[in-house]
Amino acid sequence: MKFYNLIISLLIISTLCLSGCISTESSGETVSIKTAGGTALIPIMKDISKEYMHENRNVQVEVTGGGSGFGIKETGEGRLTIGMAGRDLKSEEKEKYPNMVVYKIGLDGIAIITHKENPVSDLTTKELQKIYSGEITNWNEIGGGNNPINIYTREEESGTHETFLNEGLLKGNISPRSLMVSSNGEMKSKISLDKNGIGYISIGYVDDSVKTLMFNGVEPTQENVKEGIYKIYRPLNILTNGKPENSVQNFIEYILGPNGQKIIENNGFLPVN
Repeated sequence: MKFYNLIISLLIISTLCLSGCISTESSGETVSIKTAGGTALIPIMKDISKEYMHENRNVQVEVTGGGSGFGIKETGEGRLTIGMAGRDLKSEEKEKYPNMVVYKIGLDGIAIITHKENPVSDLTTKELQKIYSGEITNWNEIGGGNNPINIYTREEESGTHETFLNEGLLKGNISPRSLMVSSNGEMKSKISLDKNGIGYISIGYVDDSVKTLMFNGVEPTQENVKEGIYKIYRPLNILTNGKPENSVQNFIEYILGPNGQKIIENNGFLPVN
């Protein structure tokens, strides 16, 4: 009887072990990819991640914002799997994070925006510089109504801010009275509600809730960015701290492949491949 019970016990243990081994092998280990940074890339990465996770059930991708500077810093310090940046790395960032690998996944223009009812339709570089420095303070000085100009800008770590500063203002000054917002989405929301406001957002975020202004006579469209005639634009980059593991490399290759690039184009950005 004791011998019989021993045999039964061994059979049960073996069955449980076999069942566990089969379950682990068939389901596969879940891969977690954490990505954050530039807010312009959020809609792109969310849509790509959704498609990729549908095709790869064992992969979980988390996408959050924080700004380009945040994405670079957190990736360089090993707290993110993939960073997002709407700009190139600064020289000091390259020096601080020598192992950083940068992948350009798209291009994006930056549009100057106002409230839909604003009659102004075009600004020159000089006018834009004078508005943002605080020299021009009323819309009637540039063909608008007799109303004060409310300036909106982004935080210094923002890739959208850096591109606008360098390519739109040609490194001009931004008035300390400007109102700070934290994302492309918030900028669009604020300007849509402020009849006297002026700001700037990624062209990929533009919709009919705001009005875009021509810059030096050129419409802010991705087509004009592609043609080289609209000058306020930047790269859309993702980053890894050194050479990524195979699972992460596969995800990056998907982004740069035909499916990922099509999603980037469908979101209103310019693909690179």
